[in-house]
Amino acid sequence: MKRSVYWLMAAAAGIVVANNYYNQPLLADFALTFHTTERAAGAASVATQTGYALGLLLFVPLGDKLDRRSILGTLLCISSLALAAVAVSPTLDWLVAASFLTGLTSVAPQLLTPFAAQIAGPERRGEAVGIVMFGLLSGILMSRAVSGSIAQHWGWRTVYWLASAAMLVTAAVLSHRLPRSTPTWSGTYRRLMGSLWTLIREEALLRRTSAIAALQFAAFSAFWVTLTFHLRSMNAHYGSEIAGLFGLVGVVGALASTGAGKLIDKRNPRLVVLASSAIFFMAFAIFAWVGYGIAGLIAGVILLDFGLQSAHVANMARSMSIRSDAMSRINTLYMTIRFAGGALGSLLGVWAWSVWQWPGVCGVGLILACGSLALQAGPGVAGAGVQERCLRD
Repeated sequence: MKRSVYWLMAAAAGIVVANNYYNQPLLADFALTFHTTERAAGAASVATQTGYALGLLLFVPLGDKLDRRSILGTLLCISSLALAAVAVSPTLDWLVAASFLTGLTSVAPQLLTPFAAQIAGPERRGEAVGIVMFGLLSGILMSRAVSGSIAQHWGWRTVYWLASAAMLVTAAVLSHRLPRSTPTWSGTYRRLMGSLWTLIREEALLRRTSAIAALQFAAFSAFWVTLTFHLRSMNAHYGSEIAGLFGLVGVVGALASTGAGKLIDKRNPRLVVLASSAIFFMAFAIFAWVGYGIAGLIAGVILLDFGLQSAHVANMARSMSIRSDAMSRINTLYMTIRFAGGALGSLLGVWAWSVWQWPGVCGVGLILACGSLALQAGPGVAGAGVQERCLRD
């Protein structure tokens, strides 16, 4: 398969996943529009990530049962409608509900990742996953810069109108360029969903990678959902545009995904996760120490994204190696658990900010980062390592 197909998947993944993050630099704007508190406005971010986690659970397993290209087209069209509903929100409750629907239907990237892994084969699986993840992670980071800048000049509703149109264009391109996929499951949807429990019960490696990813993404979300509040609290009272521009800083870290993917094909991915987790912890230490100025925040964001993205790609490649006939379901479990962690992290971040401001957010991040490191040093690591070596052999 030509590498251009992987890069097309990467571009599509970035465009779609951005839907889940446009609101993070805009929470203060939501609070002003609907005359509410910052904590209440944070419900939009929590609802989006909660919807995304549920969408992963309900829709992504279908990638093993149906043609992924058809599923992608359907979900993107529905996502376009959900984004338009956000754009016309007359009340905060409407906005929160529409944000939930946006997250629920913006799970296309998690169909694209196992699609790329399947067509690449085991020899180039890490590279293929790394390329798609680079697009996905760049979309996450650049979405904040795009939404912050557009909102600053044309208002936050314009962000969602443009995103709605982007979904329709992406659906058309993917239906024309992607190959059809071959289903690996012939049973009913009910049995398909029941097999998820079997997988999570039997695969210790999947449980470990998912738990590590959930703790790290929770800390990541706690930082990003409160960054706009922290910037507005500074003496310069920075707005949504500056908050969004921090996403461009994080793209430096996203570059780690392609390098990590190639490294994983040659080395033990568990070591990549361990080293990346240590960098992730260092990022929150920097936030706590010098995160009261722009320079300190920039340094921390680079480390935060570098550590998170490297660990995420390594964990995904580890998970995809477990069973080639269940890649979509494995990705469902991994990403559902990860985004459930993200939703919890957003909730903890907003709560910590409302009680202790920036020190509270940093404390939450450090505790969660310590938890991810502890999981890698806890009981069962040796067994997971043996399982992983057997899978690679």
